[in-house]
Amino acid sequence: MRYFVTGGAGFIGGHYVRALLAGAYPGTAGCEVTVLDKLTYAAHLDNLPLDHDRLTFVRGDICDAGLLADLLPGHDAVVHFAAESHVDRSLADGTPFVTTNVLGTQILLDACARTGVPRFVHVSTDEVYGSLRHGSWTEDTLLEPNSPYAASKAASDLMARAYWRTSDVAVSITRCSNNYGTHQFIEKVVPLFVTNLLDGLDVPLYGDGHHVREWLHVEDHCRALHLVLTEGRAGEIYNIGAGDGLTNRELTQRLLTLCGADWSRVREVPDRTAHDERYSVDTAKIREELGFTPRIGLDEGLADVVAWYRDNRAWWEPLRERAALPA
Repeated sequence: MRYFVTGGAGFIGGHYVRALLAGAYPGTAGCEVTVLDKLTYAAHLDNLPLDHDRLTFVRGDICDAGLLADLLPGHDAVVHFAAESHVDRSLADGTPFVTTNVLGTQILLDACARTGVPRFVHVSTDEVYGSLRHGSWTEDTLLEPNSPYAASKAASDLMARAYWRTSDVAVSITRCSNNYGTHQFIEKVVPLFVTNLLDGLDVPLYGDGHHVREWLHVEDHCRALHLVLTEGRAGEIYNIGAGDGLTNRELTQRLLTLCGADWSRVREVPDRTAHDERYSVDTAKIREELGFTPRIGLDEGLADVVAWYRDNRAWWEPLRERAALPA
């Protein structure tokens, strides 16, 4: 099998590529992987085993149709991670989000259709659903995104569905809850809080901290993605999650405890514009159809993450300047 992975130098894509090359999933022993990554600010080449003889890395843009036409022929599947993904940056300027997430996805899908790539998994987010007070979203829930980032991902989901209807590419879409794990760029809440606490800095908590998010370890997410790729149905959407819902205050307290700090290190800051109150995905479909069950509990996963960032300062300390939001 030959896999084409976009955004493979990022957090989730890097985990997936390393697992493929390690033969971690059924049928992946000896597989070949091509990674296409633009290497924007959140990418990190150390996320990839660049010297692996079955890995081909190409620095490039999914918006480059000519490059895609050269690279895609002969691949059996595309797993599409490449995206602009930070909500706060999308509030400052939504243009890169529309360009990469919408136009880039369309160009990539068109290239797959033209070059005969038969299988495509589009990696999306639960943020396309918006916010809810009670219950959980199913895959049939109306899309009501509340940020330019979420709107761009919702648009890319619709583009992916349209290409399933109009081409011979078997497209599936996944929508996952918040991910955490090692190698995550430090603008995201878990690594931001952990690295700040390890450096003796305060952590910024939006508003009253009662916004609720569900958390899934990145290794469980990647395992679910591969199940969708190999056993999921074309034209279908699969929610992915673990059901581990916490308020941001509860998550903060867990991280404070793991880092040996107390609440005096928390700095409450003005809430984000249009900050979604609560996310929760119904995962019955992927559990019942594909047999997916998360394996890594939140307590174990968070402890491992804190230990990894404590032991790998050389990986994240140089990223401090890159993580700063634009003024």
